Amino acid sequence: MNIHYQYFQTPVGEMILASFNGKLCLADWRYRKQRDRVDNRLKKYFKADFIERDDAVIKEARLQLQEYFLAERKQFDLPLVFAGTEFQQSVWRVLQTIEYGETASYSTLAKKLGDSKLVRAVANANGANGMSIIVPCHRIIGRDGSLVGYAGGLSAKQKLLALESSLFSELIATE
Repeated sequence: MNIHYQYFQTPVGEMILASFNGKLCLADWRYRKQRDRVDNRLKKYFKADFIERDDAVIKEARLQLQEYFLAERKQFDLPLVFAGTEFQQSVWRVLQTIEYGETASYSTLAKKLGDSKLVRAVANANGANGMSIIVPCHRIIGRDGSLVGYAGGLSAKQKLLALESSLFSELIATE
């Protein structure tokens, strides 16, 4: 088995979408700093190589992401498979509970996981998320309300948060 992948241009940057065995395993920024680390984790976890090929899951992911960028979709309905430790996957599941248009801090996530001392570990797991937008790590902000790191860059994060608060068209129009 191989990991199928395709590139996908969004209004805020180019993504790479990938599937394994009929499930989306990657929806990430093509030019992120940890691109090799994330890709190698997937190859090792699934014991598979990447092959550039489109498939039904990737097509559906593109469609749902297009709907998201048109502000027509607030939740994703895709079969997902995660490549990560049990702790990382627990963080990613909690990330999925943050509603469209809402934000949270790393400390809020740590508390939801039952241990407020896990802030740094939660931040690391958040940074390892390979399902940007679909697992909404862009909704994580600093405790003081500031924008904090994002694999797609802070500009993309700002635009995604603006989209979810109906300010997206204004941001795009000013560029």
